[in-house]
Order: sequence, then structure tokens, then C-alpha cells
Amino acid sequence: MCRLLAYLGPPIVAHQLLYKPEHSLIVQSYQPREMRDALLNADGVGLGWYHPQHDEPPGVYKNTSPAWNDINLPHLSRYLETHCFVAYVRSATPGLAVDLGNCQPFARDRLLFLHNGYIEDFRHRLRRSLRQNLTPEADRWVQGSTDSEYLCALMLSLWERSPELSLAHALAEAVRQVAMLAAAQSLEFTANVILSTGQQLVACRYAIDHEPLSLYWLRNAPEFPDSLILASEPLFPGDWQSVPAASVLSAGQDFNLCIDPI
Repeated sequence: MCRLLAYLGPPIVAHQLLYKPEHSLIVQSYQPREMRDALLNADGVGLGWYHPQHDEPPGVYKNTSPAWNDINLPHLSRYLETHCFVAYVRSATPGLAVDLGNCQPFARDRLLFLHNGYIEDFRHRLRRSLRQNLTPEADRWVQGSTDSEYLCALMLSLWERSPELSLAHALAEAVRQVAMLAAAQSLEFTANVILSTGQQLVACRYAIDHEPLSLYWLRNAPEFPDSLILASEPLFPGDWQSVPAASVLSAGQDFNLCIDPI
């Protein structure tokens, strides 16, 4: 399991959410409150952000060290001003390598992708079936071995085949297809996903046969007006709302939330 974080709003210094809150993402790396099946997120940290003035592909920073031992991120985050960023701390699924190729966020053009969850026995029982559903471009894009990256590649494939699809619909369809493949073999599947384009945040919360992992949203917090924050666990006291199970959430720069069932 991992812990996720995303922000969309007026430009802020990333340090304000990564480190300053009492239950910040960095604190969640060593003291999470709502994790299942793991105690720590010690297998890496990742950050993806967009330039607040220029239409450029996002920047990405990754490290396989525990977030609390990362000596570069505290300095970087104090000077990184952005209107939109995503971040995560990793607890690797057993059997999946702890290396930079498997570290999130995954990036494609202006898209950033985070996944908290797993596909049971993915490497031996589902990877081949899932790979057969990828476009050649998406298949070549995959660099690592995680179920997370293949889930992203499937969503990209659906988007390439049907570019008229919204990002939310492409994500929902990718989750549905993986759920069908997993259910056919009685495999567990959980998918908390956050996507960003720099102008939009999209997220889903999904699981087969049990309660999905935790994921919350907070809009227009007093400390962060005119903004939307997504997080696996609340960072500070506030009117945090749980993303409904088996649903996809999307919001643009007007911060009007749209929540639809998967």
C-alpha cells in the first residue's frame, strides 16, 4: 500500500503540504493511520509538478530511499512553487522491485499517474492478459514491472483508441477491464488512482469484494483557499470527505466536483 497526495489551486510552495501539516505525507511514510496490510511506506517517494506560468511537461522527482531519509526533497520542496502537483510514498507489493523504474508518479506528455493498491499475483496470472490489451505505443512506454504502471498503460491505450473519451471515462473503463480480468480468476484488486494534467485532477476509489482503501478530498480549506486537495489520509483538521467507493471523481480549475459510479 502507498499514500497519495494531490493539489490543484493557486501556486503554493510544495513544502506547505509535503512537510508542514501535522499529518503530512512525510509523516504518513513512517506513521500512517489508515493503512491495511503494511506498517510503513519505506520503499520510495515521488513528486510530479507543473510550471505555474509555462505550458511545459511536468517535472518529476523520484527516490527509492524512505521519504524520511531523503536529504534532497526538503530543500527542493521549499523552492518548488506550483499550482498543481502529485506526490506519493511507497510501500512496495512483495515481489516487485524497489527501483526507480517502479517508482511513481508515472508520466506521459502532460499526464501524471499515481496508484495505491494491487492486483493479486499480477506477475504470474494477469500481466500477460493485461499486456495483450495494450496498444503498441503504450506497451513500449512501460519501463517497470508493477501492476500500477500496467494499469496506467491500459488507460493510455483506451485513450489512444478513443481520444474522444474524457480522462475520467478512460480511467473508469480501465479499472472495469482489470476488475473483470481479476474477478475471472478470483484475484483481489484494489485501485485508488490519482491522475493530473496540470489543469485537472481525476481520482478513483475501487476494490473487488471489500471496502476500498482510504482516499479523501478537501475543497477550499481556510489554509488553502480556492483549491482542491486529494489525500489518502487527512493532512490536518478540516472538512475532509471520503471519495465514495466504486466511483471516479474529477475536477477542473473551477473546482466543481463531478463524482460518477464505476
